[in-house]
Amino acid sequence: QLQASGGGLVQAGGSLRLSCAASGIVFSENAWAWYRQAPGKQREWVAIISSSGNTGYADSVKGRFTISRDNAKNTVYLQMNSLKSEDTAVYYCYTPSKWGQGTQVTVSS
Repeated sequence: QLQASGGGLVQAGGSLRLSCAASGIVFSENAWAWYRQAPGKQREWVAIISSSGNTGYADSVKGRFTISRDNAKNTVYLQMNSLKSEDTAVYYCYTPSKWGQGTQVTVSS
C-alpha cells in the first residue's frame, strides 16, 4: 500500500514537500517515481530515484524539484520549490506495479 500526502494550495514561488509512505513492499530494493496528472492532460513522469539513490527529473522540473528516499522509514519524498501554476496537478507515487492514491497540488498565480 502506498499513502501519498503533503499536497495543498500554495502561491506561485512557494514550496511543498510530498511524502509517499509504503507498507507491504520491500522498499529498499525498489526504484520509486513521482508522476503527475493535470486536468485534461495525460499522466506524466516527474522524477525517479533508483534503489542506489540515483535520480532523474523531467526537464520541466529539473532544478526545482528533488526526489529523495528514506529506507528506514519506507518513505519517498518530493521536495518542490519555486512552484509554478503549471505544476498544478494530482501527484502520484509509483513503484513497479503499484500506484499511490494521489495528492492534489494547486499553485495559485
